[in-house]
Formats: sequence, C-alpha cells, structure tokens
Amino acid sequence: MKEKEISLEDTHKEEIKFSIIIPAHNEEKYIGKCLESISKASKAFENQVEVIVVLNRCTDRTEEIAKSYKCITIKNNDKNLSKIRNAGADIAKGEIIVTIDADTQMNDHVLSSVEEYLTTGKYIGGGVTGKFERMSLGIFVSTLLLIGPLLLKYGAISVGIFWCYKKDFQSIKGFNEDMLMAEDADFAKRLKEWGKKNGKKYGTIQNGMITSSRKFDKHGDWALLKRPKIILAYLKGTDQKHADEAYYENQDR
Repeated sequence: MKEKEISLEDTHKEEIKFSIIIPAHNEEKYIGKCLESISKASKAFENQVEVIVVLNRCTDRTEEIAKSYKCITIKNNDKNLSKIRNAGADIAKGEIIVTIDADTQMNDHVLSSVEEYLTTGKYIGGGVTGKFERMSLGIFVSTLLLIGPLLLKYGAISVGIFWCYKKDFQSIKGFNEDMLMAEDADFAKRLKEWGKKNGKKYGTIQNGMITSSRKFDKHGDWALLKRPKIILAYLKGTDQKHADEAYYENQDR
C-alpha cells in the first residue's frame, strides 16, 4: 500500500462498512504483519474499511507504521484494554466493529465471512478460531490450563477477533472497563447473551487468525503450569498487578 497518511475527515467521506480496531502498546515488531493481513482481507471491500490504531503510551515506531498503512490513529494512555478498545469504537464510522490485537494476523477470508454471517440475520456477532505461530506440548498444556477454567466461568465462546454490528456493540456497552484481564471472554459472554435475547446465535469463524507466541517465547512454553496465580488472575479479572505484568508494563513488545 502507498505510504500516504489520510485524515479522519478524508476517511469518513467514504461509506464505511468495517471499522477494525487495534490496541497498540509499542508494537513495532508485530503491527506491520497485522496491517498487511487486514489489507489482504479488505480487497473485496475497497474504500469500505477503516483501521483505527489506538496508540497506548507508544515510544517506538508503532505510530509511524500505522500511518504508513493509512490507519486512523488516536492516543489513549489508560492501562486498561477495555478502555483502549472502547476509545477506538467511540470514533468508528463503520456499520460493523471488528477488533484484533496487534500481534495477530487475520486470514484472508475473515471480513468476507463476517459479512456473510451478519447478513443472514441469524447471528449477533462472534469470534474466530485460530492458531499460534508456533506450537509445542508446553504451549498446548498451558493453553488448556487457562481455557478450561475460563470455559467454566464464561461458557463456550470463541475469542481472538471479535465482530458485530456497532449498534449491538453499543447495546452491550462495549468492553467492560472494570475488567483488566479476560475482558475479551467477558465481552463474548455478554454479546452471546444479548444475541439470545434477540433470537440470534453467537457465531464462530473457523481458522480465522494466526497469533504470536511472544508470551511463551519470553516466559517459557510451560509458563502457566509454573505460575498458577496467573490463571487465578484471569479468572478474577481485576488484578492490577498481574494485568500490568501481562499487558500494560510488558516489555516484550
């Protein structure tokens, strides 16, 4: 894509279908691949996709890279992923909200699949399934140790990349800003419940993403087995110390 920055005013002159929101704290190592994947997935929706990168206390080249892909950039300094994502949603002009993390790549079919699901009228929105960029026995076991308790608390949901109409995002008040961890699982549960009230299902797009294994690269593939307190922190959702360690003061970005 040509490196030309466009303003909020210019972007919003187009009829936007998708607003893709990316929270980003010092993501120069990863965000380029994320944005490239969005570019490929957007080919069928020319001039109908806006990408909003919410810059969170960035001191590296994240902003520069985002602007080279014509992203809308805003700044938010909260150590709270819910507030960061909601800040992006607040300025979104698209009919459909999609959220993705900066260290994740969406597969080419994701946006087309989102449109297909939502236009049936049968789905309130949903998530995706995907894979880590690398896998090992330790990562597999660690993931199970986290997913198991979260499933018991939040039910059968898919996370990773979220998608829904903006009106439904607003109806459930976006991400819960009281949550510092597992805010994605909480969002999915509330979106699913909202869908049930409206006679709609929570959808799951298969093979929708590839996400980095950077936390395992830094802490070890068996990290969650060695540190059960992290799992308890995810279940609690409001543990500032562990949230800072996992996200907001993390130096592996």
